[in-house]
Amino acid sequence: MPRWGCSCSVLRFSSTNLQPCLFLGNGPSGICLSYLLSGYKPYLDTATVHPNPILYRKLQETKHLAITEQDLEYLSEGLEGRSRNPVAVLFDTLLHPNADIGYEFPPVLQWRRDKQQHIPHLVLGRATPGGAWHAMEGSMLTISLGIWMELPGVNYRDIINGKRRDVTSDRATPEEISSYYRNYVKIKGLQKNFVDNTYVTSVQKLSREHEGEGLENGQTDQGDGGVGDGVNEGFELNGIKCINNGGGGALWEIRGYQKVQNNTHVPFSLFAENVVLATGASDSPVRLGVEGENLPFVFHSISDLGLAISRRKLDMNSDPVLIVGAGLSAADAVLCACNSNIRVLHVFRKSADDPELIFKQLPKTLYPEYHKVYNMMCSQTYTNVAPSSAPNSLFPDYTSFPEHCVVSFQSDMKCLLQGNNSLKAFKISMALVLIGTNPNLFFLKGQGQYLGQDPTKPVSCKQNPIDIHPYTFECTKEPGLFAMGPLVGDNFVRFLKGGALGISSCLLKRFKKKGKLIHSGGNDLI
Repeated sequence: MPRWGCSCSVLRFSSTNLQPCLFLGNGPSGICLSYLLSGYKPYLDTATVHPNPILYRKLQETKHLAITEQDLEYLSEGLEGRSRNPVAVLFDTLLHPNADIGYEFPPVLQWRRDKQQHIPHLVLGRATPGGAWHAMEGSMLTISLGIWMELPGVNYRDIINGKRRDVTSDRATPEEISSYYRNYVKIKGLQKNFVDNTYVTSVQKLSREHEGEGLENGQTDQGDGGVGDGVNEGFELNGIKCINNGGGGALWEIRGYQKVQNNTHVPFSLFAENVVLATGASDSPVRLGVEGENLPFVFHSISDLGLAISRRKLDMNSDPVLIVGAGLSAADAVLCACNSNIRVLHVFRKSADDPELIFKQLPKTLYPEYHKVYNMMCSQTYTNVAPSSAPNSLFPDYTSFPEHCVVSFQSDMKCLLQGNNSLKAFKISMALVLIGTNPNLFFLKGQGQYLGQDPTKPVSCKQNPIDIHPYTFECTKEPGLFAMGPLVGDNFVRFLKGGALGISSCLLKRFKKKGKLIHSGGNDLI
């Protein structure tokens, strides 16, 4: 039987069996889905009462069934929340009832392990489980509460040594969160599903009809009893035994390489019935597209600011740092610079009182540091500098430029700003363009653009997410290909878990219908 040597993070090929499901991305999306496909099933905890009486009545109607076996559309009907995906709102209210109005009610779910409901799968990731959280600044606080970052079945506070914080400081650092996700995989015994240090370079759909025509070994292959109870229809492709386990009628080929000892690249080629895109949104920073953006003093990551400070390339006597953007990443950069006594020029397109600014949605008591930045954005604008000052005078620590945009960066370390029908030039020490990130789906046909809600535009987590079926998270344009997390608009861990519920429910029902669910001996497939 095939064995994948994931315990030592080396992908070993000792057989040619097909994987029923393969995930690209080992962040919280991939981890949560792996948990749900490993036989862990959510049921209504009959000792609890959900505060939504209509939802509670629906849950009681079928309390003997796992949530994954129920009609998610029926359960989601009428629910409202901060996600565009109804299943994400459903799963969030089951795990964190009434969280949006400030309550911390316990989950209304209990988790049971049923090994006969296990679907073999692999999770490919570029680093250890946790995804992009390993690359984030370790001292900053998450926008979400720590308990909202937790995954099913493992209490976040227990993992961080049970240290209970009060409500005003119950946010977490990225370091704490990445540690939690690594430990979660170990606690739940999911390590065998994860393969680290893998880089996917190509994902292609292979048509069964075309690939099966010229096969030397015939078009069907008898199963050995390890999958379901009956005959497994399939074919062989270049020695790969392809068992029809319930995908969309096609086979996916995933190519890439794994980094092993001495930075050696070992190529691999895998085949899967179902592929899940859980790659997140932090791959490619959004660019301004202006002259000089490629100059060596223009950066697109806050980590570059921290590096310059640690190497003492910036100090209180340096020219100002230009920060472009009005989101939380830009605010983090402002805080980082101000805390190091580095002067800041802060440029953003919106007006300071624009109701769409993220700061308007954050309670002051819970996010005092972000409101400090917002207050400076409003009060320390370039128009509020003393009128008697010289032209282009600035506040000593921070000056904001609302409703301005960057025209160009010049090789003499100057930037040109435009606003209010006027141009302003300033000498700077470095520039940070922090206006968002986009997913990089280079490994898909046409970079995956055809999967977006608007196929004429690149996939964007906010403006053009991947078009999915709302209750299964299957791509509307590609059966057997699923997407979750930021790729479908769920940027918070709180809500991306809904993708895991929708996908696992869909696959478990399909496999059960075909009689292909893995029984007690089925783990031999991975």
